[in-house]
Order: sequence, then structure tokens, then C-alpha cells
Amino acid sequence: MGHPTLSVTCTDLSFAWPDGTPVLDGFQLAVGPGRTGLIGLNGSGKSTLLRLVAGELTPTDGTVRVAGEVGYLPQDAVLDTALRVDEALGIADARAALHAIEAGDVREANFAAVGDDWDVEERARAGLDGLGLGHVGLDRVVGELSGGECVLLRLAALLLRRPDVLLLDEPTNNLDLAARRRLHEAVAGWNGVLVVVSHDRELLRHVDRIAELRDGGVRWYGGGIETYEEALAVEQDAAERMLRVAESDVRRQKRELADANVKLARRVRYGQKMYDTKREPRAVMKLRKRSAQVSAGKHRVLHTERLAEAKERLDEAVEAVRDDDEIRVDLPHTAVPAGRTVLTLRSLRTAYGAPAGDLELRGPERIALVGRNGAGKTTLLRTITGELPPAAGEALAHVPLRFLPQRLDVLDDELSVVVNVARFAPEATGNRIRASLARFLFRGGRADQAAGSLSGGERFRASLAALMLAQPAPQLLLLDEPTNSLDMASVRQLTTALASYEGALIVASHDLPFLRGIGVTRWLRLDAEGLSLVEPL
Repeated sequence: MGHPTLSVTCTDLSFAWPDGTPVLDGFQLAVGPGRTGLIGLNGSGKSTLLRLVAGELTPTDGTVRVAGEVGYLPQDAVLDTALRVDEALGIADARAALHAIEAGDVREANFAAVGDDWDVEERARAGLDGLGLGHVGLDRVVGELSGGECVLLRLAALLLRRPDVLLLDEPTNNLDLAARRRLHEAVAGWNGVLVVVSHDRELLRHVDRIAELRDGGVRWYGGGIETYEEALAVEQDAAERMLRVAESDVRRQKRELADANVKLARRVRYGQKMYDTKREPRAVMKLRKRSAQVSAGKHRVLHTERLAEAKERLDEAVEAVRDDDEIRVDLPHTAVPAGRTVLTLRSLRTAYGAPAGDLELRGPERIALVGRNGAGKTTLLRTITGELPPAAGEALAHVPLRFLPQRLDVLDDELSVVVNVARFAPEATGNRIRASLARFLFRGGRADQAAGSLSGGERFRASLAALMLAQPAPQLLLLDEPTNSLDMASVRQLTTALASYEGALIVASHDLPFLRGIGVTRWLRLDAEGLSLVEPL
């Protein structure tokens, strides 16, 4: 690893979805050794690019060349729940052959299956241990693991293969704080070619360079996320200064053109007056009149051209200043009085036997629900919504509530965005739904896209729109890892939107900057003992 020839090269790469929607057009990319953080707005094509490099998608045009073996961890990595852990790691055959040899079965096939990998079990256990999965036995079944543990297991399988090029798509999405730190360490220690798509600021501190996918091309910035943000701030300051200069120039050119028009009108009037009074021979008068008009006309043409040039410079300046579209969430007016009881949990035990205990939520409280992967946070939220029956005790919601699940499975993939939203708000008119969807960046034809063709961030926006427009409007919002599929701009916008929400919130998340940004009033940890109050993280 670290050999200078290892690289990923995309030449004149184009890709469009089967319905003709273009994603990349004539795209160029060259990635060498080291860790590259690939960032960009939702829908800019980051995940599609990784799938093209991994060979999961075929380009419409152009070429993708990868020197060496590729390891790819997709954004929504799903493992067959019936698999054993050693099968998920890809070592089951070698391990079975090794055990057979140890038991005295010395057939050639067993030696062939083991190859040179005599320490396969030790390497597998060390790999699992390095990612915080030391407690997971090789004979365990994947179905017993949490979503976050499955992501780490997929990563462990990749690291065991030692690929030359490692592609990770939002790898920290479903990971708890401890698991995130493990993954950050794995990325920091990687010395081949690595391309990671992420909005996780902590992870992006460990990369050598940032590649920003924007307007169909890539811009490179040396260093991690802070270096990128500093460079971008300097760029944007300069762009805004240029914009002010260009606006001032357009105003000046407009004034000068107006002056030229006034002068032309005066000369025309003066020439006509002289002609009418016939103070000089008619031929001389005609010549003077034409000369005055030609001179003033040239003056006006010159200023018209200058104004056009100034407007062109203004357009370029406007283009350079970023006004990235962000989610415009119009949260319904859902104020909850301070004394109102919103939710009561009494001696609650969830369907999978995890205790939650007692809890009373009053008024517009904001609860951060934290805990390791597999602690039962999602199960608790689903029990509160009534999706899962409790094993014991009760969960009583006293106000209308809505739940945005981690897997964003509130949408029907076969239906368009607008039809999906209409299912939640049958009384709303089509125009009202479309107007509301525009604030979630689904404008015009984009609202007619099938939900199954949406990117992770687009799916989040569509799901959130469906809940926000639902009747009755929610006075208690339950969010399960809401920032997982969002770019940084959208996380900021969601933070601002939730900060202005006047109802009660319960948010299960490992994204500490986000939780701090929404003004959490109580931090609760869920573990084997149930819910307990913890100090703000």
C-alpha cells in the first residue's frame, strides 16, 4: 500500500439514470494515495460516483480505471440476517477448512481453501476487536447484531481483504459515539487510496484533502474540513466583494446610458429646431442634423455595450457567490403549553425485553436520547409511537405525534414524492402540497420523481415533508438519527428549523453538534438498566 501507481481515474465520465436524469457529464477525476474526503450537496452525485468507481453502475459514457482491488462500503449496507459472522467476513470456507485440518482431515481441498491464511481467525478477531466488536463471536448470527454493529462488521470484512482502494459512503451514519471513534481511528490509520463520502466533521478531520463535488466538477482543497472551510470563507469574501463591485458598475453603466439617451434626445431636438427655423442653407442643416444624431447614437451604442458587459460580469460574480439551496422547513404552529403533559411512560418494558422505566415529558421539552448501538433506542421510539406493543407497562402520548424513522421507510418507493405526501394529508389540495414541497426543494417536475429514485438526502426531505404536512400537525416529534443522510448545509437548516419548533422533541442521535444546536433540555441515556438522566454531552 502507499505505492504511487495506486489511483482512481475517471475520464470524460457521464452517467444518467434510465429515465434520462443526468448525474455526471464529461466528468474528470484523478485520486492518488492518501485519504480523500468527498463532499457536496445532497443530490450532487457523490454516492453515484462511488458506485461507478466500485463497478456497481456502468457509465453512460467515458471510462473509470482503478489500479488495484476495490473495497466498497455502501451508505445503506444491509447484511443477510441469517448469515454467520464468519460468513459476513468472507472467511467461513477458510475457517472450516482450518478446523477440518486441525481435526485430522488432510485432504488437498482443505489446504487449498486455507492457502497462506493460517492466522485467519486471529486476524478476524483482531479486526473485530479493533472496531469495538471484540464481544461478537465468529459463530454468532448477523440478525443478533444492531444496525451500527452490522456497518462495523461490513467494514471489518473490507479491512480483512486489505483492498488497494477503499470507498466508504457515509460510514458513520448509524454508529454510536464509541463506534464512530473506532471508525475515525480506522480511517486515520489507512495508508492506501481511500475516498470517503461524509458530512461527519470529526471524520473529515482525518483526511489529507477535501474534494468538493459541485456543478458537475471537482474542486480540491488540501487538508481536512477546517482548512476547507477557511479557504472557502476567503473565496466567498472575495466573491462577495466582486459582486458589490459588479453591482456598482452596472448601476454606473445604467446612469451613463440614461445620460447618453438624454443627450441624444437633446441633439435631435436641437437639430430639428435649427432645421425648422432654417437659419442656414437646407443642405447644411440636414448634414448637421444627421451628424449630431450619428454622434449621439454612437455614444448610446457604446454605453449599451458597456452595460451588457457589466451585466455579464455581474452574472459571473453572482455565480461565484454561493447561495446553496437548503431545506426551507415551515414547521406548523404547534406550541405546547409549559404545564401540558405530552408523554407518560409507566414501568415500560419494550417488546425485546429492554426496560425503559418511567418518564414524564411536559411542555415543549427537548430530550436527547443517547446510548450505544443495540441499546434499544429505535425500539423505544417505535413503542412510543404504538408501532410496537410494549412487553409490560404503558406508553401514553397525550398529543398528536409523528415519527421520522432512521430507515426513512415512511415512503412508498413506487409512488411519486407528491403522491406520497398526499397520502399523509388527504384533505390538502394538490397546489398546497406542491407549494409546500417547493420549500423542501422539490420544485416542478422533481415532485413527480418516484421515491425509489431519490438520493439519501432527497429521501429525508420527502419523508420530513410528509410528516410536517400531515394532519393533525405533530405536537411531539420523534426523530431517529435525523442527520444521517444530510449534507452540512441541510443539517444547519434542519437545526435552525427545529430550533424554532414550539412542540416537544425526542431525538435519538449520535451527532453531538446537532443535539447541542437544537437546545436539548434533558439528556437521557438508555442502557440495560433503563432510562437514566445524564450530564449534557
